[in-house]
Parts: sequence; structure tokens; C-alpha cells
Amino acid sequence: MLLRALVANENRQHAERVGDLLAGEDVFPVTLEPGENLWERLRRESCDLVILGDGLLGEGLLSSLQAIRALPDGPEVVVFSEIEGPEYRSQLLAAGAFAVVNPGVSPAELRGTLRTLVARRTEQARAALVARQTREENRLSDFASSSPAMREFLALVRRVVDTDTTLLVLGETGTGKEYLSRAIHAESNRSAGPFVPVNCVALSESLLESELFGHVEGAFTGAVRARRGYFELAHKGTLFLDEVGELPPQLQVKLLRALEEKRIQPVGAEAEIDVDVRIIAATHRDLAAEVRAKRFRSDLYYRLSVVSLDVPPLRTRREDIPGLVESNAEDFQLKMKRSAGRVDAEAMELLTAYAWPGNVRELVNVMERAVLLCEGTEIGPRDLPPEIRGEERVLVPMAPPQAPAVEEASLLERPFRQARAEVLEAFERRYLDQLLQSCHGRIQDAARVAGLNTRSLYDKMQRLGLRKEHYKLQAGADS
Repeated sequence: MLLRALVANENRQHAERVGDLLAGEDVFPVTLEPGENLWERLRRESCDLVILGDGLLGEGLLSSLQAIRALPDGPEVVVFSEIEGPEYRSQLLAAGAFAVVNPGVSPAELRGTLRTLVARRTEQARAALVARQTREENRLSDFASSSPAMREFLALVRRVVDTDTTLLVLGETGTGKEYLSRAIHAESNRSAGPFVPVNCVALSESLLESELFGHVEGAFTGAVRARRGYFELAHKGTLFLDEVGELPPQLQVKLLRALEEKRIQPVGAEAEIDVDVRIIAATHRDLAAEVRAKRFRSDLYYRLSVVSLDVPPLRTRREDIPGLVESNAEDFQLKMKRSAGRVDAEAMELLTAYAWPGNVRELVNVMERAVLLCEGTEIGPRDLPPEIRGEERVLVPMAPPQAPAVEEASLLERPFRQARAEVLEAFERRYLDQLLQSCHGRIQDAARVAGLNTRSLYDKMQRLGLRKEHYKLQAGADS
């Protein structure tokens, strides 16, 4: 993570000297302007380090130090003071100061103190990040395979794992693109840094820009405090951009600039921030086709696809299915404390022959269901879903909620704005109903046809009471 430091000193020249020393230590320093209120700056800006002169805090220095350390980010504090008495120094350290430094020390001594401070804070930030990432660390050995296609794929992965090259991970839904990306990070030369995943579908365009690049206070309505973006949080580590094919055009431009210049500009900020981040992007889309259709920038595509890793779907490597079935059955047996942990020959034959449209993710879900429902010690065909047993599901389509028709004559009885709102709602409902029917409830396909991002489409569907399940079930019943 890139550390942020606020430097505040009555001596402007000294503050600038400290800022220059910090700039080469994976730190983004900001300086308190003359006449600017320290507490107001701390209220609206996130920081990891506060480096200040004791004269700024006056008589309430000790309580002020404790208040700074109690801020949400828990910043470390270095105090510059010309007072040399051991008692005064001890009081400052007891109040929470990391170090007390005489402003007259040599540049070498000052640099050493700052480096120690930065190293300590970096380790604290890394430990906190690791504590939040509770998953077991993924490894490439988890992908052990008997399939020639998968072995060839893993050989390519191992050739690029320990580099800073940008990677584009392709593959169908459920093939484990994020799992693979985490494994690549864990075995790369950036493994000591953070792995920061971002789902480009989950947020609206305005929020996604702020999440990626951060923002300053007042950048938009509700931005009451500065916030760091994912690029800053992934400094010295890996930023994983899932479903990058869903990025809106404006953000494609900004992402390209960040990749080429290794520099970002938070929303509403004037200053730019240098970042050191490896990008791994993933998508289930055919980005080359998206480029031809002019829905994805060609320059960004070429920048992301320095090396493309196309994860083989499960149906092309059936040799791996028995091993995946057995290992997942055993895992769920232990997790759920069930007696069933083995799969009989007939069930294994059905599982191996199945097409697995949802790939490994679907297999994991099927085995969790089988272990949960099995009444004996061995999983048989009866414990598998109907589609794997070769049976048809009985699907009963549900009718979407219908809005009352808008009669033109009655519109004249309403104020203009109300009448317009009713007509627009009726249009939206009819349009989205027909669109979702034609796309069989596939939200991403529907959003692409409509020229909307998926979050906007979801919001409209929720407001109109339209459910994607209805259209998927309807498609199944019609087939």
C-alpha cells in the first residue's frame, strides 16, 4: 500500500525538506499550507503518518498527540522539537509519539528515522490487510491436472508468474479466473504486497471511478472525507480487475492512462500520485470481438493483453473431473460433518459425462448439494441434480408484474410532469420486458444491447419489479 504522510511544521523550508525525503520511500507526502488548520485537514484527509513541529499544538500537545493516534487511520506521529530534556521526550513518547527528532539533525540521521518509521507503518498496514484476507493462500499447485490442455496452460502461467507483466485472464464463467489470479500473485515477486480485487460490474460508473482512483473531500455530493482508491491500496502488489470488459468508455480512457503512466489522479484532485501496481484483468467476454464492435478501446485491449491466459473450460479436460469431485466431496464431508464422502461408480460416470456449463464453480455447488442431501455414506445418482441425471426440470414460468395501461385521454387530467413520468415508466417496463425475454434473463447481454451498465439495468429492474429469474425460467420452459 502507498502510505500517505501529512507534514506540518512552522518552518516551511524544513517541512519541504522532510517531504522531499519521504517522496523516495513509497510515501505520498502532503504539506500543511500556511494558515491552514491542522485538525480540519486531519478531519477530511486520510493519512498513515503525521510529522509535525511541537509548536503547532501549543500547550495541549500531549492530549493532541493522543487524539491524533485515536483517528480512524491510527496514524503514527513524529514530533520535531528543539527541547532536548529527557523528561519532555519521555512525555511525548508516552502520549503516543513514534519518535521525537531535533530539527537540526543531519540529513542522514533524519532519513534513517523516516525510513524506520515508513517500514514499521508499511508492515502494520500489510499485517492488517492480511488479517482481512481470511482465505487460505491459493497456489498454482492447486491446479494440478491430468489434462494435456491444462498442463500446457499451466506451463504458460509459470513462465509469466514472476514478472510484472500485465495479464489478461480469459475464460467462461466459473473457470476460476480470480482463484488463478490470486495464485499468480502468491507466487510472484509481489507476494509480500497486497492483492486487491475489484469487480467492475458491481459498482456504477461514478462510484467505480472513485473506488479505483480515490477522491478528495468535496469531490462530489457525500464526499465528506478524502478516500484512497484501489490503485493506492494495491501499491507494491497486484490489482485484479474482474469483468474488465464491462468498464464504461470514460473509465477505459482513465485506466489506459494509469497503466501507461503508472500515475493516477484522484477524483477532484489537482496532484497526481505515482503508483507501482501489477494489473491482472479478467473477463468472460471475447474482448477482441468487443473491440471490433467498438465497445472496448483497442489501445486498452492491447495494453491489457500483453499476455493472455485463456483458462480451459471443464468440459475440455474431463480427466480432471473425478479428482475434483472426490476432493470436493471430502472437503464438504468435513465442513458439514456428514457421513457421505465417497461417490459411487454410476454417479461418477454421470458427473464425468456432464457438460458443466458453469465449470468448476458449478461442480463445487453440485458436490456441496450432494453431500448435504445424501442419506447414506456413498453419493449416488439420486443425490445429483436432475440435469446431471439426464432428467428435464419442470419449469413453471412466473408472470412479471404488469403495470396498468396508460390511457392517453386520462393523461390530460394529470399535471405534465406526472403524466410524463407515467408514460416513461410504461415504456421502460415494456422495453425491458421484451429485452430480457430476448436475452433469456442474461443481464450482461441485455445491458450491452440497451447500452446501459449492468448496475443501471439492475436498478431499473428493481424499481419496476422485474426479476431475471422469471426470464430464465421462461426460457427453460420454452426450450
